[in-house]
Amino acid sequence: METTRSDQELLQQVRNGDRSAFEILINRHQSAIYGYFCARLAHFDDAEDLTQEVFLRCYQGLDRFEGDQGLRPWLFGIAKNLLREHARKVSRRKEVAWTELCLELDELHASSDAMYEDLLTYLPRCMESLGPSAKTALQLHYGAKKKLNEIAEQLRRSEGAVKLLMYRARQALKQCLGRQLPRSSPDSTS
Repeated sequence: METTRSDQELLQQVRNGDRSAFEILINRHQSAIYGYFCARLAHFDDAEDLTQEVFLRCYQGLDRFEGDQGLRPWLFGIAKNLLREHARKVSRRKEVAWTELCLELDELHASSDAMYEDLLTYLPRCMESLGPSAKTALQLHYGAKKKLNEIAEQLRRSEGAVKLLMYRARQALKQCLGRQLPRSSPDSTS
């Protein structure tokens, strides 16, 4: 890695059209930015993607960079903003996962479309009534999109045991929702 030219010199060369100077900057700061993301994210592929996005935004915003505090603090500022954006996206994904779970429970419950919003309202309360392993298994399946074998590995159980655990958890949710939703009985599946 080149250490003879300062970040400021390299940035000036990048502004003058020297792309190889930007590659040197990437190589100089990439591991620090990647480490920042790895320490804060569950998935390394997300850390890689966000690291690349930091340098893309850096390149696109070079005309706005004043350089008073140096390049590294600016890169970390970009990284923090990207992490916030990523957290909002993940939050939305969890809502989608809850929606998917509600749809599956809706089929188990054989309820009408009018009850769908009630399911969304009462589902978190019913989830809290589950045991820790059952709740974790459902969160891993619907929230983190983990496969059965990955859930089994994380819970240190066989795949068959996890499948049964998830079946019983969904049935318990169905019963809990049946108690919360007086308009329909959980046994009225026809």
